[in-house]
Amino acid sequence: MSQSPLDLGTVLARVADTLESRRGADPATSYVAKLLAKAPDSILKKIGEEATETVMAAKDGEADKIVSETADLWFHCLVMLTHYGLRPEQVLEELARREGLSGLTEKAARGPDGARAQPAQGV
Repeated sequence: MSQSPLDLGTVLARVADTLESRRGADPATSYVAKLLAKAPDSILKKIGEEATETVMAAKDGEADKIVSETADLWFHCLVMLTHYGLRPEQVLEELARREGLSGLTEKAARGPDGARAQPAQGV
């Protein structure tokens, strides 16, 4: 059974709220608090590990492993967003902005550092 995009956004928001509630929690009793206490290195290391495991699962072609490892990767990306004071809704808004754009066109609109060019400010 699949969920609508609104439901998925709600799930991501709830997970983000839970992660935010772990800020300042005891790292001895909370995995997320432990990652946040040693951030950003601890979080970034986990993202690298989970990305590698996701790639390995995809190469094996086993659907259950691919889903499980992708969930681990997304979870740690959500922890990273929490560390930086960002929300998954911001990522969803960026994906919505890109929807329907050619990937080549979107990439060409980025500056040399890979960041999206900012519109000029009026005087």
